[in-house]
Amino acid sequence: MENNYEYIVSACLCGENCRYDGKSTLSEKIKRLVDEGKAIMVCPEVDGGLPIPRHPCEIRNSKVVNNNNEDKTEEFVSGAKKVLELAKKHNIKKAILKEKSPSCGSSFIYDGTFSRKLIKGQGITTELLRKNGIEVISDEEFNK
Repeated sequence: MENNYEYIVSACLCGENCRYDGKSTLSEKIKRLVDEGKAIMVCPEVDGGLPIPRHPCEIRNSKVVNNNNEDKTEEFVSGAKKVLELAKKHNIKKAILKEKSPSCGSSFIYDGTFSRKLIKGQGITTELLRKNGIEVISDEEFNK
């Protein structure tokens, strides 16, 4: 049976407890896409080898660091590449990802100071997907 997925979606938006804090941010509207077979769930951070829960990470000087100042860029890049492979395998051209995330943010991310200050920017996965012609919107845009 061939799958006709239209979207890649952040797993945390579908009720998966995979966020850094071990929680989810369920969007019924996005979960419905998965339930209807129109979307595949991903968590680039877990796919890249990071545990649940994990220290919060932010992008600083083009690197992803956690609040212990440990460089986690490699894990974020690895997870992003796995998401891109999945998108290419299923010929998916759209993604709905979690805003503000250092992986999935599409318009805003935290500034790297762990002070909850948002700046214009995009996460590692979003950037890679966009470079490869995949449209990325945030959960906030989709849920409007």
